[in-house]
Amino acid sequence: MAGAGRIGVCYGTVADNLPSPQEVINLYKKYGIQMMRIFSPTPEILEALRGTGIFVSVGIANEDLNALSSSQESANSWVATNIVPYKDNVTFGWITAGNEVIPGTLAQYVPGAMTNIYNALVNVSLDQIKVTTVVPASVLSTTFPPSAGAFKDEVVDVMTQISTFLQSHGATLMINVYPYFAYAENSADISLPYAQFAADTPVVDGNLNYYSLFAAMVDSFNAALEKIGTPDVVVAISESGWPSAGNEPYSSIDNAKAYNTNLMSRVLSEGTPRRPNQEYDVFLFSMFNEDLKQPAGVEQNFGLFYPNMEPVYPLF
Repeated sequence: MAGAGRIGVCYGTVADNLPSPQEVINLYKKYGIQMMRIFSPTPEILEALRGTGIFVSVGIANEDLNALSSSQESANSWVATNIVPYKDNVTFGWITAGNEVIPGTLAQYVPGAMTNIYNALVNVSLDQIKVTTVVPASVLSTTFPPSAGAFKDEVVDVMTQISTFLQSHGATLMINVYPYFAYAENSADISLPYAQFAADTPVVDGNLNYYSLFAAMVDSFNAALEKIGTPDVVVAISESGWPSAGNEPYSSIDNAKAYNTNLMSRVLSEGTPRRPNQEYDVFLFSMFNEDLKQPAGVEQNFGLFYPNMEPVYPLF
């Protein structure tokens, strides 16, 4: 499956000063952004997406997972409310059952919610929409070297259930990958060039050479999936980005531009050392600086655009 991955952008809305959904979607179209990830099925956003051809990943709210897991009827109702009214002219690619709830108390509900949502889609002939979930790097007990990547003991069972489901339905596992945080926490051992796809000398893992922390992080997930018997499950990157402010000198406009520019060029041209022919879909985080994100600081400065729709830096 050699070839180019696709680039999308997360449309987060934890802010009180953002443009209207229609203006936002016009901005996606203006810059040729082909995919959008939204964190909940907001009707105003879905209405504005009609007829655009933008490939959409729509999230199920974490607090809904318990009900959807325990009741097929609840899942049928969720699909009937949030997907069916838009099915003819909104291009749904994924439904994500929860965002970063594994590990955690809600993790137990994810496999059941995924199964019931899938069944609900089958019932209305919409099972071309892939059902998955979004996990953070904290599901892994080991990430270095990448070949040692493994899931934490407490999540092995739920990740095995999820990955078996994904494998049987040809769906991707959504992972959030942030070299920025690893670099900002450990700049003594991680160089800025390695964190930004620009290392001159590789980190060597067996017979594989890693020139970027991003590739190493992705491959640690690939290794973990192999260890639980689901090597065929492909990952997609549901979030990756770099803040332009809030934690200087690690965050800056120059660093953010360099990271996202290099990430896009790599995604469009190559896989990872462990999966050299794999195309990876990536959602950049995030479309806007979101002023209500907590804690204040870098979390409010991941945007590619200011709320007035001016670019923070040229990217597209």
